Amino acid sequence: MKLSDKQMERWAPWALLLAFILLWQLICSALNVSEFIFPSPARIATQVAEFHEEILKHAWRTLWVTMVGFGIAIVVGVLLGFLIGSSRLAYAAIYPLMTAFNALPKAAFIPILVVWLGIGVGPAVLTAFLISFFPIMVNIATGLATLEPELEDVLRVLGAKRWDVLIKVGLPRSMPYFYASLKVAITLAFVGTTVSEMTASNEGIGYLLISAGSAMQMGLAFGGLVVVGAMAMIMYELFAIIEKRTTGWAHRGSGKH
Repeated sequence: MKLSDKQMERWAPWALLLAFILLWQLICSALNVSEFIFPSPARIATQVAEFHEEILKHAWRTLWVTMVGFGIAIVVGVLLGFLIGSSRLAYAAIYPLMTAFNALPKAAFIPILVVWLGIGVGPAVLTAFLISFFPIMVNIATGLATLEPELEDVLRVLGAKRWDVLIKVGLPRSMPYFYASLKVAITLAFVGTTVSEMTASNEGIGYLLISAGSAMQMGLAFGGLVVVGAMAMIMYELFAIIEKRTTGWAHRGSGKH
C-alpha cells in the first residue's frame, strides 16, 4: 500500500529516529565501545527501566519548573513585544537593549541568582524565563511592526483608531509569529532549567545528569537527556497542534505540493 504525502510526512521523523537508533546500536556493538564512555541505546533503555522511578521524580520537577518559567516568559514577552511593536519610539529605545541582553550567556546569571535566591527552584525558574522570553518578544514585536502601512491607512480612513488597528488586526496577524516563538521558546526553557539544575539544585534532570556522571552511570545520564528531549518534543508538538487549530487561516494549502 502506497503511503500518501501526508502520511509520509507524519512518519518520516519516526523513521529517521529509528534509523539513527539502529545505526547507533550497530556502531556501539561493532566497535565494542565501552558503556562507561558511550552507552548504546540498549544500555540506555536498560538503565531507564531500572531507575524509572527516580527519573520520573526528577523529570516531574524539571517539567513544572520549566513551565512556571515559561509561563512568566509568555506574559513578559507578549507585553514587551506589544509595547515594542506598537511604538516606533519604544522599538528604537528598547529593542537594542533587549538584543544586547539576549547575547549575554544565561549560565553566567546562575551564580548571581543563587546568591539572591539560594539553591532550589528560584534560580531554575528565572533561568528558564531569561532564556525563553526573547523569542516571544521579538516575534510579537515583528508581527505588529510589519503591519502593512497601506492596510493601516485604509483602516484609519474607515475610522479605526490606532488602538483598534493593533487589537483587531495587528494581534490576530501576529498569532502565527507568536506560536512560532512558543515552539522555539519552550525548547530553550528546558535548556535553561536543566543548566540551572546542574549547578544550583538538588533535584531535577540537571541534577540527575551530574549525579549519574559522577557515578559513571553513563546510560542513566543519557537517559536523562532523552527524557528532557522527549518532554521538549511533546510540548513542541502540543503548540503545533494548537497553532493549526487556531490559525488555520495562516496555513491554507500547507499540505499541498
